[in-house]
This record gives sequence, C-alpha cells and structure tokens, in this order.
Amino acid sequence: MTSSRLPRLIAQPWLLTFALVALVWCGAGLTLRGFGSWGHLRYLLELSAAIGIAAAGQTLVVIAGGIDLSVGAVITVSAILLPMLSPAADPTGLVGLGATLALATGIGCLNGAGAAYLRVPPIIMTLAMATFLQGLLIIVAGGSAVSVSNPAVIWLGSARPLGLPAGVILWVIVSAAILLVIHRTPFGARLLAIGANPVAAKLTGLGVERASLRLYAASGFFSGLAGILLLGMNRQGYAGIGEPYLLTSIAAVVLGGTSILGGRGTYAGTIPGAILLVTTTALITVVNASPGWRSIMFGSLILALLLISGREARR
Repeated sequence: MTSSRLPRLIAQPWLLTFALVALVWCGAGLTLRGFGSWGHLRYLLELSAAIGIAAAGQTLVVIAGGIDLSVGAVITVSAILLPMLSPAADPTGLVGLGATLALATGIGCLNGAGAAYLRVPPIIMTLAMATFLQGLLIIVAGGSAVSVSNPAVIWLGSARPLGLPAGVILWVIVSAAILLVIHRTPFGARLLAIGANPVAAKLTGLGVERASLRLYAASGFFSGLAGILLLGMNRQGYAGIGEPYLLTSIAAVVLGGTSILGGRGTYAGTIPGAILLVTTTALITVVNASPGWRSIMFGSLILALLLISGREARR
C-alpha cells in the first residue's frame, strides 16, 4: 500500500511545491550565511503572510473559473483609508478595522454583482474597478502617504505572540478557514463544480450568481485584511502599496497547482506558493540581481503554468 500511495503523493502539485520550498531553503541555508537562521526564516514567513492572505480570496475566485484584478487596488485603498476611518474616540482601533473590512468586502460585492448579474467578464469588471479605485485614491489622498496610529493595526504588524509574528498567526487562521471551506463544506464542492463547467452547474441549480457574489466579496475581504496587515508592518500607507500583490497573488495560486482555468485546485498549494515567491525574491536581492528579474520571473511563471493548464483542459 505504501508503494502504491507514493506516486499519488508525488503527483499532487501542492506537495511538490512544498518539497521545492524545502529544497530551496536547505540549499540557500547551506550556501548563504545567515539565510537559514530562525530570525531570517521568520521574516520570510511574515512577508509571505501578506501574499498568502491576499491570495486566499484569489484562490477561491480562480477555482470557480474567475479572476480578480482589483486585489492590489483594494489593498491600497484599505491601507490608505483605514486611518481616516478610525475614530479617535475608539481606543481599541477595532472600529476602524471593521469599517475598512466592510468597505473592502463591499468593493468585492460590486465586482461579484457586475460579473454575475450584469454578465461583465470578471477580468474586465475587476480591471475597471481597480482603475476606478486608483482614481479615487488620487482624489481622496492626493498621492501622499498616511501614517497609522490605530492600536489594533500597530499590534498586528509588530506583536510576536508565542515567538511568531501576529501576521503569521493570522495567516494560519485564514488558511485553516479556507481549507475547511474548500474541502469540508458543500459550498467548496459547488466552487469546483462551477469552475469545471459553469453551464452544467447552472442547469443543475447550484446558484452560480449567488456563489460568484460571495466569492468576490470574500476576495475583497481578504484583500482588505492583507492591506491592514501591510499597513501595520510598514506603519504607513501610500499609493501603490498594493500593486506588487496583484501579480504575486495570482502567481502563488497557479504555482500551488490551482488551474488558472478553474475547476481544480486547493489553497494547500497557495501556501507554499507564497513562501516560494518571497524566498525567490529574497535570493534575487541577496545576489544583487536587478529587480526587473523578479517581474520577468513572475510573468514567465504565470505564462508557463497557463500553458500547462490549457493542455490539461484539452486532455
């Protein structure tokens, strides 16, 4: 039985991504001084948490056959508007967090409504929303950076409970929730069915429109959560803070084995995908390579995995 299970385990894309992360960490730890220290690895996990949380909603959307190009814009909006939405009368800062997450979720609902009920292709709807939000930020913030004094946000970005960054612990909670939804609830089964064949799913009465609305609302929520985490880590929000996370959120999803065409995938692969992207970026920085190589790598990676997904769909 062990010999028969081994090929199945090897064939799982998310397991291969985990193995690749372990291989890169071991190789870099043996060749680069200080790379394998606990402090450095903890820092890589903290950076990965922001990508992983942003990619949580992206994973759900992609599994259902969609895509969300407004992730970066929602992250930026959340980071910039949270100080404005935090009343001075609230000493905990939780009101500002709730208002920001509600705003981000509302933006996601608009994306879902446009894609589901107005029949706007998701790639067009979310791209238009991202453009609208960028213009809104120019009007509201004027392109200037904003600092944060919200106690809850500062705690989230700097606290180390149990020796781990609070952002990493938050990522663990998000990961458990997403994996539970995908693999242990009827809604997760509907997501896979919708992504595999939306026409057949609609004919069987699965409620494709309602599911799409919930998916994009979840994507907005997790993008807002990632924006709050980034704000706490950087202590300030500025225009463009979320731009790098659009491409990395998609790359983490497809690198973890989720088909960009929908119908197949798991968040268990997105987790090591996010870690691998951050690790690769760190290695590029260590060897003093041009930052442009990071964009080239991400773009080539997405293109290659898209071609592989297309070939699997034809089979």
